[in-house]
Order: sequence, then C-alpha cells, then structure tokens
Amino acid sequence: MTEQANKVERFEDLIAWQKARELTKAIYKVTQQQAFSKDLGLLRQMREAAVSVMANIAEGFERGGRGEFHQFLSMAKGSCAEVRSHLYVALDVGYVDDSAFERLQAQAKEVGRIVGGLRVAVQRQRLLGKRARGSAQSSALLP
Repeated sequence: MTEQANKVERFEDLIAWQKARELTKAIYKVTQQQAFSKDLGLLRQMREAAVSVMANIAEGFERGGRGEFHQFLSMAKGSCAEVRSHLYVALDVGYVDDSAFERLQAQAKEVGRIVGGLRVAVQRQRLLGKRARGSAQSSALLP
C-alpha cells in the first residue's frame, strides 16, 4: 500500500472521530434516562463535553495545519476527561448504575487513548517537517 492510499482526506475517516461519535451517541442515550431530567445542568455538560470531543477532532483536521490539529486534539482529549469526570458525578448521585458507569468510562478512556496517540503522531510529523525544512534551508546555503 502506498502512502497516498493511507492518507486520510476526511475527518470522518479518522478512527478517533468515529470512536468519539460512538461515545457521543452513548452519552446521549444514557442522559435520556428519567434520572437526568432532574439535573439539566449535568445533562447539558455531559452532552456538550462529548460533542466537543468530536467537534474538536473535526475542526482541527479541517484547519489543515499540523500545529492547529495538534492543539485541537489536545482540547478533544481534555473534553474526553471532562466526560469521564461528569460520569463520576452521575454515578455518585445515582443517575447511572455501576455497569453503565464502567462501560462508558471504558469507552471514554479508549477515545482518550486514541486521541492521545493521534496527537503524538501529529506532533512527530510536525517535528519531522521542521527538520526537513531546516535541512533544505541549510543545504541551500552550502556550495
């Protein structure tokens, strides 16, 4: 397979975005339960944090620059941690049971790991790109 065949051209093709989408659907489903109707603040925060993971991956990818993509992946990872933190609140106040909590935590951790791995890969590409540009500039100065 060539490098061109491996190139991701749409954010929808990113596994990180696909997994974030699955997490968002799961958060929406769990927050539709009656228990959350008493706490619209937590409901909104959980949903917004989950949507933010997806949105930051998409926005960072579409901006086109590795630096911005890296920054948006950092925000997506932070939003993923926010989802996990909100899940503790939902567990502690009895809105979700242990089983749902564990399942959603595992899903959120997986998304966080994937986003973190993508962030590292993007950072590595940024550094390699800078070295390549620096080498080309240096060699241009040599006779």
